[in-house]
Amino acid sequence: MLFIIIGFSWLNKPSEKQQQATRIQNQNDSIALAIQQKAAIQADTTASFTQKDSTQTSTSDTTDQKLKFGTFASLTQGENRHSTIENDNMELTMSSKGGRIASVRLKKFVTCDSLPLILFDEKESNFGFSFFTSDNRLVNTKDLYFKQVPSNNPLQFIYRLAISDTTWMDFVYTLKKDDYKMQFEIKGRNLESVMQSNINSLDFNWALKMRQQEKGRTFEERYSGLNYKFVADNVENLSSAKNDSKKIANNLKWVSFKDQFFACIAISDKGFTSNELSSNIEVDKTSPYIKDFTMASAISFDIHGSQTAKMDFYFGPIKHALLKSYDKGIAADQRLNLDKIVPLGGKMIRWANTGVIIPMFNIFGKFLTNYGLIILLMTVIIKLIIFPLTYKSYISSAKMRVLQPQIKEINEKFPGNERAAERSQATMTLYKQVGVSPMGGCLPMLLQMPILFAMYSFFPSSIELRQQSFLWAHDLSTYDAIVSWSGNIPLVTKYFGNHISLFCILMTVTNLIYTHINMKTMDTSTQMPGMKTMQYLMPIMFLFMFNQYASGLSFYFFVSTLFTIIQTYAIRATVNEEKLLAKLNENKKKPVKKSGFAARLEQVQKQQQQMLKEQQKNKRK
Repeated sequence: MLFIIIGFSWLNKPSEKQQQATRIQNQNDSIALAIQQKAAIQADTTASFTQKDSTQTSTSDTTDQKLKFGTFASLTQGENRHSTIENDNMELTMSSKGGRIASVRLKKFVTCDSLPLILFDEKESNFGFSFFTSDNRLVNTKDLYFKQVPSNNPLQFIYRLAISDTTWMDFVYTLKKDDYKMQFEIKGRNLESVMQSNINSLDFNWALKMRQQEKGRTFEERYSGLNYKFVADNVENLSSAKNDSKKIANNLKWVSFKDQFFACIAISDKGFTSNELSSNIEVDKTSPYIKDFTMASAISFDIHGSQTAKMDFYFGPIKHALLKSYDKGIAADQRLNLDKIVPLGGKMIRWANTGVIIPMFNIFGKFLTNYGLIILLMTVIIKLIIFPLTYKSYISSAKMRVLQPQIKEINEKFPGNERAAERSQATMTLYKQVGVSPMGGCLPMLLQMPILFAMYSFFPSSIELRQQSFLWAHDLSTYDAIVSWSGNIPLVTKYFGNHISLFCILMTVTNLIYTHINMKTMDTSTQMPGMKTMQYLMPIMFLFMFNQYASGLSFYFFVSTLFTIIQTYAIRATVNEEKLLAKLNENKKKPVKKSGFAARLEQVQKQQQQMLKEQQKNKRK
């Protein structure tokens, strides 16, 4: 499991190409005017989180409003009216101030406290488009009041920013009956009379305070992040482990703000340009929020009204099959690849999840409703599939074990560092004679690693396990605490948590038993001092590492290790080590076939041995 954790981190580290691209992007400054505009907008965006809406403006402020907003000054006054639009999956509250989505509630989900699951509300989000007016004033739609325009479609909501009877800007929101996506369009009429004539884009600003929805804050924080996709290119992300920001000159197809199981995604029809993204971790761990996400970008816009600016918003679960469905029938270079926000590992192990684990999980899900039983069946089937590798690994280890007396004789025959080359050559000769490969036990285990890595990344990111109970675990997607306490205990609370997970304890116990079984069958006399103790300490370390992980993952490792113990005893009962040794000794009588590589390796060993002898002679002289 230590190899899984280390390998998982290594496989998911950015490539050299990505690191170089990041360095270039960090050094690339935007155009001076664009920077000034975005700095002003972002400052206004930050302030908007602490400002309260006001539906009245004093007489003394009217003049200031006219100076600041010019033609649009009259639209800064009004009443913030709220309306709702909903389909089978979600309910959206719309706000006339800013003509925006004020809040989103997912109907089919609840929080860990069984409360309505609201992705964000009006105070936790910011949404607006900014532009320069014909009299050189910077205006943001979030400060302006829109009016609702009737629509014949009950799933469509139209907000109009009416500058006059013949000049306006419409925000059109359209839902589908059974979907988590919403279409968003910006339409204009005669805007060239009130906006700068050279405008071909609108600056888009979007910010969210991501709520904590799950019981395990540490784990949810780890899986929350900001992802983005380049147009016709890869999906990348900001760091989820620290505060991070990035300026991206290239066009982006979409930007995603996600927690562990839910996402808010803005998808552009023609791409977002001049992008500035940021992700910040909430410092106060008692806060109801886990991270703050912001994006400042630009989208194409025709002020003459001949073309419509189009976007889509996705507000929903991070479910692989659902996100993958949006690419059905789409050409490869036009696919959204929204499923890439599901953290299923890097390229080397993602295929195991998408090609083996998830299809198996979905098949069992069609016939069973108990996800604990599904995990149990998956574990047994996976162990049976890889049993030939497990058996081969055990036989290889058994061969090495029965040869230990002969290896010991070689060590006694060629003692000391000065005879190390002779000792190594004699050992390799023995292996060749009996037909044993020292790597025979490692290679079968390495072939199993993609599956183990896949399971490690699959369970914590599987929304199907969310709030699914099994035995004493009420939620397989988070820890199964049997004992909990409050307060902050230095080091313990941060790394272990204020609870004890039973499945994690069972996993630790079975690993200790398995370690003990292996130690009894190994020759520990040649091991380094303290190595035996270290092997027993590793399962204890896993107790601290997995105590806050998904109980479904701990349950899988527990069942997997338990099944391995059973397999070990079953194999041991069928393998006669005396007959195995006799067969190996019989192989000595057969001629040893050498490959070209083996012959060259032997020649190199002889040359090294000769050089060592000459060096020893020179030392004596």
